[in-house]
Amino acid sequence: MKKVFIVLSLCAVISACGGNSNSGTADSSSTASTQTTVSAAKVAIDPAAPAAKLMAAADCYTCHKADVKVIGPAFADIAAKYPSTPANIDTLANKVIKGGKGNWGEVPMTPHPNISLADAKTIVTYILTLKK
Repeated sequence: MKKVFIVLSLCAVISACGGNSNSGTADSSSTASTQTTVSAAKVAIDPAAPAAKLMAAADCYTCHKADVKVIGPAFADIAAKYPSTPANIDTLANKVIKGGKGNWGEVPMTPHPNISLADAKTIVTYILTLKK
């Protein structure tokens, strides 16, 4: 019975996380266990920003939201953890391309080998500006 509950819970989380919506809102019943420690202030993504368009095309919003942890960390949490330095931008851009695991939990980030290094750096630079 426990396995059935776990499988159903996992399916609910996965279905709630899909899509490319970047509204930054979430249903509190489906994300109660995934709320981050970021303050209540909202972080807004500018849909006109070139990086936001790259992020939408690369399916970033499927696993990440501006200020709410979904599958991966919230963009605001990433910005709070990593100062916007050339070394961090290079490291994180390479993680976007190659994928990664371990810095934010056990769920690995899917590699995005079709994103150029320049586009990945544009995305990461923008994400690191999304602080509260």
